Amino acid sequence: MKKIIPGIALGLTLAFASVPAYAADNPSIRIDGIAIGSDVQPEVKNSRTMVPLRVISENLGAKVNWSNSEATITKDDSKVTLKLNSTSAVVNGKTVTLDAAPYIKNNRVVVPLRFIAETFNCTVHYDSSSVTISSKPLVIDGVEVKTLQQEYHMTMGGVVQQINAKATNKTIYEIFEGSKGDKVEAPASYSWMVNIDVPGSYYKNGQYDFLDNQGKTVKRYDIYTLVNAFPEDELKGYSKALLYDASEDQWYVFSEVGVSVIGNLVDTAYANGVVEIISNTVV
Repeated sequence: MKKIIPGIALGLTLAFASVPAYAADNPSIRIDGIAIGSDVQPEVKNSRTMVPLRVISENLGAKVNWSNSEATITKDDSKVTLKLNSTSAVVNGKTVTLDAAPYIKNNRVVVPLRFIAETFNCTVHYDSSSVTISSKPLVIDGVEVKTLQQEYHMTMGGVVQQINAKATNKTIYEIFEGSKGDKVEAPASYSWMVNIDVPGSYYKNGQYDFLDNQGKTVKRYDIYTLVNAFPEDELKGYSKALLYDASEDQWYVFSEVGVSVIGNLVDTAYANGVVEIISNTVV
């Protein structure tokens, strides 16, 4: 069973460059073409653009832990630690010096964008009133992915929606690949509907299609979870979650943690306004 990389809910890939003299005092931020909103706006202080850490990170699929005036940001196997009012930071175990110290504004941690960008290898473009951040696109089998389309069903009806955030989509793809377990045969019973007649039935939680610029599927994964409407002894030997890789026509044991993390990333993307509803037939 492959292990999920610690802190995998992460996808922090920011961008930054020196703030030009003509930059606005409170520039707007766009990440991969999407305007980012926050109750604390980015601001320029001492010729450095400062941004709200958690909002920017979440829009990039990253995870931030906050404890004792210290913020820890993780992406894949990278780890960054920042302290309030300190220009010292730790990147993968090495101490580095920031050009501006993080501080609190309206109960939000604000950090220098340059440091985050240089640490995670992204690009930035400034004009007179905004900062545009570009993360690297997700490429699968040599094909660039434009969006991630998720479909899920409820008792009556279903929803199709698209996540338009490169970093988040890249993180979700890495979770799918990193959380695959052993190959298994297809279960005897599986569908969008909950089957409470057969022990060992699986319910399809969601379908995830990574789409190219023409809207064609580059890669597709379906997540299934075990229907728990049976006595525990009747469910022995069944995996809690399965993954169907439609591109390979192959079933895998899947991590329950992976299911949870993907769900959290989608919820965060929705809350941050980077999800477009394509259709909604839920009654």
